[in-house]
Amino acid sequence: MNRPISRITGGVESVSRSLFGIFATLLVFGAAMGVLEAAVVVYMREFWYPAGFGFPTAEIPADILAVEIWREVATLVMLGAVAFLAGKRFFDRFLYFLFTFGIWDIVYYVGLKLFVGWPPSLFTWDVLFLIPVTWVGPVLAPVLCSLTMIAMSIVLVTLEENGYRVRTSPLEVGLLIAGALMIFAAFVWDFTAMLVASGFSAGSEAFAEAVGNYVPESFHWGLFLLGEALVIAFVVLSIRNSRRLI
Repeated sequence: MNRPISRITGGVESVSRSLFGIFATLLVFGAAMGVLEAAVVVYMREFWYPAGFGFPTAEIPADILAVEIWREVATLVMLGAVAFLAGKRFFDRFLYFLFTFGIWDIVYYVGLKLFVGWPPSLFTWDVLFLIPVTWVGPVLAPVLCSLTMIAMSIVLVTLEENGYRVRTSPLEVGLLIAGALMIFAAFVWDFTAMLVASGFSAGSEAFAEAVGNYVPESFHWGLFLLGEALVIAFVVLSIRNSRRLI
């Protein structure tokens, strides 16, 4: 009578060790990528912002911006590749990507703080991404996103690896997508507005002038936090609807 229980217990322990190994490997990879990202940005800021980073941003030649965009694409591909290798199904790989991305992002800011003492506070504004349009926001916002992604991935992957099937309905997936879009909109709002005002011409003088004079004033915290709430609601509902398979 005890043998099946022993096998189940041993299986759970084996899964736990395996899962720990996967997360530990992704943690090391994401952290190393974060340090590398911080080092690259230190070099870039030393060249373009010798007096210290701030807004308005420096005028960077189009060919250099293109290189930076390709660097961002390559970074996302590397984070996605390691997540693909770590997971077995699309959902697992997606969650592993979120975990690695979150670690990378947080360690990036930790690295900048250690290397050059930046940012001075979590409310300091930063340029986050350039794809598909420039993202800006206080450092606290991407850090909160990263913490949410890390927690979400750990909780849902752990459930699945311990014999639960995480079930997501179209409503729950809709909550996740809507939340992600709201967060994205909060980050790109200002630059999208400038792009629209210039007639959707990123190469126009009007857009270049607007960007050259841009100094952020306020972040769309309401939209951002609503998006975060919807993502968290997705996680909570996914946990509630999960079913044990064994």
